[in-house]
Amino acid sequence: MARLLERYKNELVPQLAEKLGRKNRLSLPRLQKIVVNMGVGKALQDKNRLEHAVEQLALITGQRPQVTRARKAVSGFRLREGNPIGCRVTLRGRRMYEFLDRLISIALPRIRDFRGVNPKSFDGHGNYSLGLAEQMVFPEIDPDKVTYTQGMDITFVTSTKNDDEARELLRLFGMPFRES
Repeated sequence: MARLLERYKNELVPQLAEKLGRKNRLSLPRLQKIVVNMGVGKALQDKNRLEHAVEQLALITGQRPQVTRARKAVSGFRLREGNPIGCRVTLRGRRMYEFLDRLISIALPRIRDFRGVNPKSFDGHGNYSLGLAEQMVFPEIDPDKVTYTQGMDITFVTSTKNDDEARELLRLFGMPFRES
């Protein structure tokens, strides 16, 4: 079992129940999925960029990414409908908790001048998003083999509709929120 999943069941559920004043375990906030998205805009000029992004996202998440395609044609960007422009992975269950553990304990501390993640990046429905400027903060990526640095967006979807409950859940998991 993943380390954070075990910690959630044994330690965090009682803490959340006490803090939120609930007895029903199923009403407590929990992490439903993590979506990792890489938008590769330069894939229109260079097809290799998308292939590299797919390979690296697979290494980071441990799951094969889905290639995303353009929904609309935008002439200003020379973009046609159906062009491949990125890749994404939806993580659930054990892989989700393992990815979260690696993100919190290894990847985020490796960011230069890191002071914490923004505590205000919630969407009003209990979901949290953060962006990383480059993929090389993950230990799975060999910096010598990287030809292009690529950013990514990571979205945490929780079962609660309240931002404060979701913030408390992520804080208990160990998410390093910046003091505001």
